[in-house]
Amino acid sequence: MKATSMYIYLEGVKFFSHHGVEPQETIVGANFIVDLKLRTDFTYAAQKDELEGTVSYADIHAAVKEEMKIPSKLLEHVCERIGQRLFSDFPTIQEITIRLSKENPPMGSDCKNVGVEVHYTR
Repeated sequence: MKATSMYIYLEGVKFFSHHGVEPQETIVGANFIVDLKLRTDFTYAAQKDELEGTVSYADIHAAVKEEMKIPSKLLEHVCERIGQRLFSDFPTIQEITIRLSKENPPMGSDCKNVGVEVHYTR
């Protein structure tokens, strides 16, 4: 048996952060949701039942949490920083899909979430 692709994902991770274009958004803050899909090869970990040979989703969470603490105007910029950080910290990651949403954005509309999604490759 051979796996043709392997992914680690974190879905619906919530952060309270201070991202936004309007000054009020950076002062008050808001809830954000991050979804990640990371392509990597964890064949060794799957066969040996060892954390060695895979990417720890706890370590991924810690890296994303640090990036989410840094205020940015645009969600696009936050995604760029997260992508760069994950590729730098975890050399076995081959592709990253990031979906970043802001809950209840201040735009005069009854809207659950708005956001961006990006796919990066090395």
